[in-house]
Amino acid sequence: MKKPIRGTTAAPKPEFPMRINKYLALKGYSTRRGADELIEKHQVLINGRFAVLGDKVESGDAVKVRSGRKPSDYVYYAYNKPEGVATIAPNKGAKGIKETIDLKNVFPIGRLDKNSHGLIILSNDGRITDRLLNPIHTHDKEYVVKVKDKLRNNFKEKMEAGVNIEGYVTKPTKIELIDETTFSVTLTEGKKHQIRRMVVALFGEVRDLKRIRIMNIALGKLAPNSYRKIEGEELKTFLTSLGLL
Repeated sequence: MKKPIRGTTAAPKPEFPMRINKYLALKGYSTRRGADELIEKHQVLINGRFAVLGDKVESGDAVKVRSGRKPSDYVYYAYNKPEGVATIAPNKGAKGIKETIDLKNVFPIGRLDKNSHGLIILSNDGRITDRLLNPIHTHDKEYVVKVKDKLRNNFKEKMEAGVNIEGYVTKPTKIELIDETTFSVTLTEGKKHQIRRMVVALFGEVRDLKRIRIMNIALGKLAPNSYRKIEGEELKTFLTSLGLL
């Protein structure tokens, strides 16, 4: 039986006033960083005047991009990031996703730390970044975790109830025990190194961490450092869950 997909309610309507770079990203012109570059090049106008960095727009404002660029045809890929590959902006001598695959003009949606592996979504659709990553939304992400020593008897109960990690208590989650050193965990939030910190707080240490699902997008049997296109009903379900269809 398929697991129900939690957190599939439509995203709330955009709130105004909104920063111009976020507005352009939601409209699909670019990422927020790319929008800042368009603004610096005097290619964005708000109500007939050139926009400046930090400007905010209201819902009725006339926003024009002079570059002639229109929202691109969006593409979406599921990618299996290998362990040892950084998500973005690797340090000198390190490898990032862009350096390991031949896809162009796409960027990772979110991060997966260098020592972890598994599913990352790659896209050129700036609209999905906020809708997928903003903590006001509760979209499922599932991981398989192996620890160095045998799990304690109360591990499942403690993890599911919420764990205090340096003053922050994590939201309740779902744990499935696979064997005495392996479990799956489904999160609806994404604090930095959250799973590793939760395990440490419960007197354990992560040996391997793999993300296997983001919402309805599953890693499946995709080989490390390989990717596949997200399309058809799978894409429709994904975008509908984000409030984009």
